[in-house]
Amino acid sequence: MSDRARLASPLQLDLAQQISAMIRDGAATSGAHLTEEALAQQLEVSRSPVRAALRLLEERGIVEKRANAGVYVTEGAAALAAEFLGDDDIVNEETLYSSIIADRANDTLSDTLSENELMSRYGATKRPLHRVLLRMNREGLVERRKGRGWQFLPRLDSETAKNESYRIRLILECASLREPTFRVDPAELRRVREAHENFLKLKPEAQNPFAFFEMSAAFHEMLGLFSGNRFFHEVISKQSKLRRFEEFAAYNRGIGRLDEAAREHLEIINAIDRGDLEWAEALLRRHLTLASTF
Repeated sequence: MSDRARLASPLQLDLAQQISAMIRDGAATSGAHLTEEALAQQLEVSRSPVRAALRLLEERGIVEKRANAGVYVTEGAAALAAEFLGDDDIVNEETLYSSIIADRANDTLSDTLSENELMSRYGATKRPLHRVLLRMNREGLVERRKGRGWQFLPRLDSETAKNESYRIRLILECASLREPTFRVDPAELRRVREAHENFLKLKPEAQNPFAFFEMSAAFHEMLGLFSGNRFFHEVISKQSKLRRFEEFAAYNRGIGRLDEAAREHLEIINAIDRGDLEWAEALLRRHLTLASTF
């Protein structure tokens, strides 16, 4: 399985499967032109996750992107789509990843575990579990123990740690906007803004906590990146990793303020785009202060 498939959100995977089913069942035949807008309307989602789903299908040879022409169903796509729909590992790995994150956030997993313990707990086979653990290792969530097994890396496991995390973020992220080397990358600012706008177009049931966390982390890390100070960016990125377990648990309990937080991010993005960094800092300070109370 590709890295893109492993990192895809459940919504993106579900859309890829729905489009594959259309192709397998003949609703979209070889040579058919697929547009993001039409698929988004038909599947009742925004264009962004549809675009990601089409990239997944392009990797499998089910569709192809033609220069200056769009996306088309390939020859023999029906058989490939059927094969894609039968690849349970794609969905199972994402489900397994979500389960481990949620259980760790809710303190139902110990600091160290063996692969056998995890396979028994989740009913997983060795290959998909190993790929999930390697993904979590790349993300800085677990590390191999000397000898056997895996160990979860430090997290914000107390109210004191959470408060300290918000304090360092409040100091550094606001200071990022005041660095003399602060420079905006217009393409990155546009990409992050579009991700938030697309998220807000989703129905509540389609707003995936993992997708929101990745979008939120990208927003906050962007501020460190724009600061031009490598150490600001490094610390802010590390805080994102530490927050993953706890924030996912909070989002699943319904206290994550997903829509409200996304709108607050957009206000800050718009202020930065206007060059009003003083107002952007005031909005950011309010945003982080409010977030620390949830």
